[in-house]
Amino acid sequence: MANADDMTKPNIEHSNPLSHTLLKKMDYNQLTNCMRCGFCLPACPTFRETGVESESPRGRIALMKAVVDGLMEPDDRFKEQMNHCLGCRACEPACPADVKYGQLIEQARDAIEDHNDHSLPVKGIRKLLFNRVFPHRNRLKWLGRSLHFYQKSGLRRAARGTGMMRLFPDYLREMEGILPEATAYGVVEQLGNFYPAKGEAIARVALFRGCIMDVLFAGTNVNSVELLSEAGFDVLIPKTQVCCGALHAHSGEMDSARELAKKNIAVFKETGVDYIVSNAGGCGALLMEYDHLLNKDENWREDSSWFASRVVDISHLVMEKGRIPTFTENLVNNKEEKIRITYQDSCHLRNVMKSSAAPRQLMKQVTNVEFIEMKEADRCCGSAGIYNVTQPVMAGQLLEHKMVLAKHTQARYMLTSNPGCLLQMKLGIEKHKPDEKMEAMHIVDFLHERMVKSE
Repeated sequence: MANADDMTKPNIEHSNPLSHTLLKKMDYNQLTNCMRCGFCLPACPTFRETGVESESPRGRIALMKAVVDGLMEPDDRFKEQMNHCLGCRACEPACPADVKYGQLIEQARDAIEDHNDHSLPVKGIRKLLFNRVFPHRNRLKWLGRSLHFYQKSGLRRAARGTGMMRLFPDYLREMEGILPEATAYGVVEQLGNFYPAKGEAIARVALFRGCIMDVLFAGTNVNSVELLSEAGFDVLIPKTQVCCGALHAHSGEMDSARELAKKNIAVFKETGVDYIVSNAGGCGALLMEYDHLLNKDENWREDSSWFASRVVDISHLVMEKGRIPTFTENLVNNKEEKIRITYQDSCHLRNVMKSSAAPRQLMKQVTNVEFIEMKEADRCCGSAGIYNVTQPVMAGQLLEHKMVLAKHTQARYMLTSNPGCLLQMKLGIEKHKPDEKMEAMHIVDFLHERMVKSE
């Protein structure tokens, strides 16, 4: 029996294979929900940069609908516009019709990817990363071990000293320069699968440790567990959890994202926890939408809803449900002058997980600090998963604007809640070198350093 969405779709026989796939995969109800009001325009980073209608959510939806309705062919320009979107979803809170733009852009990219004729090197890299590395924990550990060897053995110094790095594009060379120390020893290897609460347990939670997060930011995962414990939570870290699938979904690999979602749901459902905690906005947003990802699969509908309803950002959980630890900044040079901090929103944490207040409230709990709200902190920094690699020009423009505003805060610490944003801000600080010393940190690491641990 046809579902409601199928019954609203136009009855068109497309001669173009991509048009046919778009008609099949797009949610036509969402396409028609757009009222063309334009409230999304000032919220969209790419539109604000270019002023071009097709660079806006409204413009991209119009292009999608025109192809599905058979009014235009999906040429290379169409594909470019779909891929030029950051996927930050800042348009969604601004939309009075509640159009699910994020779902539409993922559906469009999924259809495009079915017909993409990538070069052999690109095909090889995509297959290696999406199919053979990210979904497999042991291979991620191998990646961490290899990166660590490169960073510590002298190879990194040799690559720079011999000029070998000049063979790579500027943006990859710059990114390599600010990568944190990698490791094969993630949070499970360091703390085990269970970490008890300090004092009486408020609830049992499970930490989603991520894939790249547990290779490049394993210390943040460890600090997350200790922060949750101090706040009164028993913490489980399921060993067999896998990549969330966000990078797959954003890159048009929706089938792979669904398979990863099923594995995670099965693993976490067995724990019976009260909450599933994310410390990465990009991961948390997709985890929270597993129910949408699997809504057409009757076998997974109930369990995906169970999973999605329990996903919460760490700042929100500690602030709303936990016993807030004592945090203090020890002033050394000038006891009258507080340490300045500011915050860059994770787009997916703010726009999808709807958590922008909790991180700010939590960092304001630290004594001897002054919080400075950065202008346009809610505007994308240009990281957007791997957008800063696939679209370096636009990502660079957004970072330029962000650093101008960041320098105005004169903050000592630039905090954020997502590893991609953190790397992008580290890159911005390295390139622009603010007059006042500034350091980018994950909010968890900042809080953990200043947390007064109970006995």
